[in-house]
Amino acid sequence: MTVPTTIAVDTTPIHADGAASDLDPLWRSIVTESRARSNDIHLPISFAFAERLCDAYPEADALVVRVAILLHDTGWARVDENRILDEGFSGDWRKADVRFEHERHGCEIAREVLPGLGYDDAFIERVTRIIDGHDTRPESYSIEDSLVRDADRLWRFTPTGIALASGWFKLTPAEYTARLRAEIVPELLTEAAVAMALADLERSEALLKTELLS
Repeated sequence: MTVPTTIAVDTTPIHADGAASDLDPLWRSIVTESRARSNDIHLPISFAFAERLCDAYPEADALVVRVAILLHDTGWARVDENRILDEGFSGDWRKADVRFEHERHGCEIAREVLPGLGYDDAFIERVTRIIDGHDTRPESYSIEDSLVRDADRLWRFTPTGIALASGWFKLTPAEYTARLRAEIVPELLTEAAVAMALADLERSEALLKTELLS
């Protein structure tokens, strides 16, 4: 999809106050799901990136983006954790069955929790359309879809994301940051996300001294 080619991009570090209080009931509804695969770390960081991307692209429906990023990985809670690590982070991991499974379960969870919080069917359909395929579908359907997919990836460029994900992939931080630069940056869909990723990657590499500890 097409995004603006000239924008002002905030590349400052993310802040701890990214979660808006009006979504607190939704956060509370997925506490159990947030315990799987370090989602209680991944989701808040990705949510904060989504907020910044929404600022960069005000034409996007920010509520759809915020709800979708908050729920996108909850489905991991319904996949066996041993399978997540054994299948989801080794071999041809992008096509692993568990990745399709967690997307389906994420849609199920969205349909379970959102009606009781006052979201209508049309809104829920927009959210689940994004969740379904956010890891496995090559194309983006909309600007909201693009922002969720980018926010999901951007957390990987932070020191916290590198610390967790490098262990999942059984790589050193230096090896993992090299993979981020070579493989994940080209996958980002918006100019703002690329700028944020490169800025965070430079900071993370300096902090983790990957040049010395390679």
